[in-house]
Amino acid sequence: MKLYLAGSGGMLGTALATTLGETHEVFCTDLAVTEPWLHACDFRDFEAYKASVMGFRPDILLHVGAHTDLEYCEREPADAYRTNTLAVEHAATLANSLRIPLVYISTAGVFDGDKALYDDWDQPNPLGVYARSKYIGETIVQTRVDRHFICRAGWMMGGGKKKDKKFVGKILGQIRAGNKVLKIVDDKFGTPTYTFDFAENLRVLIGTEFYGLYNMVCEGETSRLEVAEEIVRLLRRNGDIAIEPVGSSYFAVDYSAPRPSSERLVNTKLDLRGINHMRHWKQALDAYLSSDVW
Repeated sequence: MKLYLAGSGGMLGTALATTLGETHEVFCTDLAVTEPWLHACDFRDFEAYKASVMGFRPDILLHVGAHTDLEYCEREPADAYRTNTLAVEHAATLANSLRIPLVYISTAGVFDGDKALYDDWDQPNPLGVYARSKYIGETIVQTRVDRHFICRAGWMMGGGKKKDKKFVGKILGQIRAGNKVLKIVDDKFGTPTYTFDFAENLRVLIGTEFYGLYNMVCEGETSRLEVAEEIVRLLRRNGDIAIEPVGSSYFAVDYSAPRPSSERLVNTKLDLRGINHMRHWKQALDAYLSSDVW
């Protein structure tokens, strides 16, 4: 198939371009052309987005990009909604015009954290601008596009030194910088999601007609603290790196945006359909740290 990947210059987009490009013809765009395989397009500009998509005539449109920095979204809500919400309306319009399926990437962050585990049918209750902008994106796709795949990712990891700005990348950056004590929050719980596992499972999903909304995270629920401990263990640095548990209030100045205490998802629908190919997060983390991106 011909796949158009919009906003695909980041850590997930890179994995999607690589994985989906093995079996499909992909056309990848982003606001900034940082890779030779990217083409320039600002999907916030409807006419530019339309011209780019119509020029390629894809069989499926994948709307990937978003502002994911929660603090930025709180500071700049207009830009957050323009990028994360209005642009999804553009994607829905274009998918309907071409009568093709739309893939939308969402997040575990749409929940409020009051439950220990969330399945695909739990009702979201977003806490901040980022979460609300993504949840509205979900509702736009569900109500406007008949054939759609909405896939919720968890704590994303992937991209290596160049592109991983999330938790795993930050911890590895501290270790490379020579930090001997890592202060890690002990009150945040979730499910890591390796970009390449996500991309591979998405490749399976778009080959079906099982349209709808899916949780798509690695197996096994965990915490920020346990992920950090596993990183240190896998790197065999237990002897010289200490982990000091702290509450989220310790980082309240740097991370002021509201965050749910629990973002733990379970892949109930993928399991029921027999197409859950997500590895356990510890296996995926080991594969990630063993890859040549580091």
